[in-house]
Amino acid sequence: MSYVDLINKKKVVYDPVFRKEAVFSDETPRYRRPAEPSAEDFVEVRLRVGANQAAAAYLCMNDKKYLMEKIFTEGMFAYYRVLLPPTAEQMWYFFSIQHMEKEYFYSRYGVTEEEPRDGLFSIVRDFHTPQWAKGAVMYQIYVDRFCNGDPTNDVVSGEYRYLGKIVRRIEKWDTKPENEDFRNFYGGDLRGVMDKLGYLASLGVEVIYLNPIFVSPSSHKYDTQDYSHVDPHFGVILKDESKLLHGNEKNSRAEKYIARTTDPKNLKASDALFAELVQKAHAHGIRVILDGVFNHCGAFHKWLDREKIYFHDKEGAFYCRKSPYHDFFYWNPDGTYEGWWGYENHPKLNYENTRLREMVMEIGKKWVSPPYCADGWRLDVAADLGKSEEFNHQFWKEFRNVVKTANPEAVILAEHYGDAARWLEGDQWDSIMNYDAFMEPVTWFFTGVNKHSTEYRGDLLNNADYFWGTMDYQMGKIPVQARETAMNELSNHDHSRFLTRTNGKTGRLHTETGHTMEEGIQMPVMREAVLVQMTWPGAPTIYYGDEAGLTGWTDPDNRRTFPWGREDQELTDYHRALISLRKENPVLREGSLKKLLSQQGILAYGRFDEESRMAVLCNNLETEVYLEVELWQMEVSLFTGMRVLMETDERGYRLPEDKILTVENGILRLTMPPRSGLLLKEVKE
Repeated sequence: MSYVDLINKKKVVYDPVFRKEAVFSDETPRYRRPAEPSAEDFVEVRLRVGANQAAAAYLCMNDKKYLMEKIFTEGMFAYYRVLLPPTAEQMWYFFSIQHMEKEYFYSRYGVTEEEPRDGLFSIVRDFHTPQWAKGAVMYQIYVDRFCNGDPTNDVVSGEYRYLGKIVRRIEKWDTKPENEDFRNFYGGDLRGVMDKLGYLASLGVEVIYLNPIFVSPSSHKYDTQDYSHVDPHFGVILKDESKLLHGNEKNSRAEKYIARTTDPKNLKASDALFAELVQKAHAHGIRVILDGVFNHCGAFHKWLDREKIYFHDKEGAFYCRKSPYHDFFYWNPDGTYEGWWGYENHPKLNYENTRLREMVMEIGKKWVSPPYCADGWRLDVAADLGKSEEFNHQFWKEFRNVVKTANPEAVILAEHYGDAARWLEGDQWDSIMNYDAFMEPVTWFFTGVNKHSTEYRGDLLNNADYFWGTMDYQMGKIPVQARETAMNELSNHDHSRFLTRTNGKTGRLHTETGHTMEEGIQMPVMREAVLVQMTWPGAPTIYYGDEAGLTGWTDPDNRRTFPWGREDQELTDYHRALISLRKENPVLREGSLKKLLSQQGILAYGRFDEESRMAVLCNNLETEVYLEVELWQMEVSLFTGMRVLMETDERGYRLPEDKILTVENGILRLTMPPRSGLLLKEVKE
């Protein structure tokens, strides 16, 4: 007899079989209130168990058990609660459930018969992340490759030398990247971003994350030359002073670059253009996040001035030990400076120098304040800053205080690999780029290829147990405030395009031909992954061009130009439709997440709250599969219908107008075609 049948029998008083699937709790407002408690708040924690199952339920914390009060029974479930007192300390807890003469335990990892040591729920007090960023649809733009809105500011071929070779202006927009791509410029700029705000708004984008835009000699701009100004090659060049300069070929190149990138009029106009971009983005309902590269600067930076760009001003540290900037860097015994990971164009900054620290704090404050009003920072290699983790934490605490004082609604997101828990305690970062708890498990499951397309693991392809095990473990390290704002990406500027990974091949630009990454790509798999991305907790973040069908190996091939006029329109429309459904259904942004199946090649989970119940099903196998999905676990009615909002398979995607699947005794029975996905919503009575 099934659990549903057992509950339906009115004379049943006590269920002798413990139903693990009925037990549930999480950190959404339905199960914990308030969602972001202060140190002065009482916190109500709730637990769901099967009706007629628990003799008693306890919240366990610090070797103590707090008896939970049974507050009501509804349908197949009974609900318990306990009130926790105010405290400034972080709290870790799990649940104990007494069933007949046996004790069961519940943590993030589910029900066990042994007391859990890991996977505990946590409460982080006084940790508030901006409401607008929670679950927001973000869009990452690598500016040089997005759109050329102003050809007059383009880098000119031979304009200057960078790392020993001259830079080039790539004349043909759709030219594919090549090795040492950092010297190649395609002309994308802030005016181009501004010109495409209508497109981004129509797609449903709520936040733009811009890769670095400050003065820098490279196209990627992760080697900052001047944090105080927007690069005129991305902004405005009012007058080309190089035409007035004379000298030999080598010097004229340098002088031309100096004139363009240091002229006060160009810098002022470029900064003003960024302020205009933010203003217009806000008018479209779009926020703007900047990329802060503060662990290191560039060798061109005026503090080091290895290229003698600012030699007429204060002497840089490279040529003068008495330079006021000398202690901004780490120096080796042989007189050379320390580069981040040994890169000479990435000199590491020494923030134990108080003046440097104060100057960078002012930069953090400046760009989130009027007239620029950026909506936050993404922090490059944030955990690498400084020489010790202790100092690193001190720096980011100060940075958070400065930025949040200037703009309380600014978000602070960090690039980070590994456990970020110590930075996510409410006093440093708001959240992270979600590699461990999204990008990696998603790409392993759907493609069997790692995020760099350099390794294939057939044992991880379609491995649902590995997917859920990784997700449970990694998501458990992230407080709910950070989890809701985490950037859930399929691709970005450091990793291969997800669409390329769908072909199951490995390679890099220097090892494979330019066409290999496009051979054998599986668009149905791409659509499955996007379905998960748009229905998973956190902030789904689209890397520019993913929605248009761009392919590419990892850096630099992942930095191709946006294919304006050559977009995969079906894929773009698919993104637009899913984003629209996400916005129409707040449960996809705020609701609980519940695993419904863990079966080879199958992902099945529910998103639910008091108002809505939705289910996401994916069959990533090459064959059709029959499924029985126990939707009662996410509290749907026992006899109901699930409306198909979106379906995708090898034929394409569809938005059925009135297609309803029948649920009987809480179970949905269906056959899914190969490489298919469904987004379902319970029909309200």
